Amino acid sequence: MHRIFQSFIDGIANSTDVEDLQNTLARAGAALDLNCFAYLALPYRRGDIPHLISTYPTKWTDHYLRNRYEKVDPVIVESLKNAEPFEWGIGLSPTPLSKAQYDLFAEAAQFGIRCGFTVPVHDPRGPIAAITFAADERRPAFQRCIERNRHVLQLMALYFHAHARRKLAPERVIDGVPLSPRELECLEWAAQGKSAWEIGRLLNISRRTAAFHLDNAKTKFGVRTICQAVAKLAAAKSTSE
Repeated sequence: MHRIFQSFIDGIANSTDVEDLQNTLARAGAALDLNCFAYLALPYRRGDIPHLISTYPTKWTDHYLRNRYEKVDPVIVESLKNAEPFEWGIGLSPTPLSKAQYDLFAEAAQFGIRCGFTVPVHDPRGPIAAITFAADERRPAFQRCIERNRHVLQLMALYFHAHARRKLAPERVIDGVPLSPRELECLEWAAQGKSAWEIGRLLNISRRTAAFHLDNAKTKFGVRTICQAVAKLAAAKSTSE
């Protein structure tokens, strides 16, 4: 398990886009015989579509998002109420399912999604998210994996969400300049006097990657030094306060 977890952490740290994130969690899940997963993050703004990274059948996920099923999905409803991991499926719900919820489960079952283990992520810095490992039935092997690795799966979900949040978050506009979440994060650490090497250690990225994001921020601001970019950031923050 240690090898699987370390490989997962390395993959997440080195991921550059959503596809990398999906492949990293898919590899870790496959190593544990958990071959079907979905990460769903509720939107920042009401009315927006949730962010979804998944190995579920595309036909099902497209149908799910198109019909805004996250509003009635009993797994998401429970995730909103409960921060602890839980198992779900027909007959496992602590409260009776509505007709819409029962119908949703019945539709999902047609795509081999009948039960699962979900880790809610209640993030004070953003919307609630959840990672689900699903199966077509409650096989003994699936149950044993969940029971043995429950805490590790919860930790993996937290790591995954932290990285996905940065990559899926909308750009932040500072003084009229759009910065990526990672560029802004590096610049904020630079404003606290951290070097590229220190920022890399703090964010679990290489010094070169931290320097790359800082250079991007400088270029976007049209300045020559990090100090000048930090000054732009500080001025924008003081104006907005």
